[in-house]
Amino acid sequence: MNNTLSWNNHIDLLVKKLSKACYIIRNAKSYMSVPSLKMIYYAFFHSVMSYGIIFWGNSWHSSIIFRLQKKVIRITEGCGNGASCRSLFKKFQILLLKSQYMLSLLTLVVQNKTLFLINTENYNLYTRQRNNLHLPQANLTIYQKGACYSGIQIFNNLPLEIKMLLVTRKNLKLLWKNVYTLIHFTPWKSTLVTCELRMVFQNFNMVVYWFKIFWYALDKHPWIVVLSSYICTQWLYTLNWLHFLV
Repeated sequence: MNNTLSWNNHIDLLVKKLSKACYIIRNAKSYMSVPSLKMIYYAFFHSVMSYGIIFWGNSWHSSIIFRLQKKVIRITEGCGNGASCRSLFKKFQILLLKSQYMLSLLTLVVQNKTLFLINTENYNLYTRQRNNLHLPQANLTIYQKGACYSGIQIFNNLPLEIKMLLVTRKNLKLLWKNVYTLIHFTPWKSTLVTCELRMVFQNFNMVVYWFKIFWYALDKHPWIVVLSSYICTQWLYTLNWLHFLV
């Protein structure tokens, strides 16, 4: 950390170490299998990348680390620099930098849950947020990007079912790896306000809700269902076409 309370100097040192790890994996690619390269990745790259990530993981300068992570994944697979890493991370079951950052913050909160207050300990009101961790008031952005504040935010955004399972670190890793297969690759964001796990479960509940409406309309008004299906098909076709242009 420098005199401006940023982690740029630390990230610059990580870039040098991680570049050496990329060089090692590139040289070992010609005579080692993919599982062996994955072991080298965790030994030389992942261990360095995940060290202290709760402090610098949300820094804008950390996008350099994420580019190096995608580079080493492409080297392991043996594809070009312009290849997409969307499917490669899922294939190797490797967490993205931001996902590893969120996992480390959740691990911090779960292992030290006794150090955090619950909302019911501050007030006796029967609200929907009563079982969440108490989020302290903070006006400084540098404090809001801190490990404790960001960890509480991510933990409070988890569904209740997942919070009940987060008892030990083993359950945390197992749960995250299982749900990670459902999470699509999204661009890097410097500030993590919402949790991707919450989006997955919200989308699932929305699908169930619309399926019930569709089943009811099919029983009462079949012609409306046919017209709605045609409109939705055209809408999805338009979205795919716009996505292709982008």
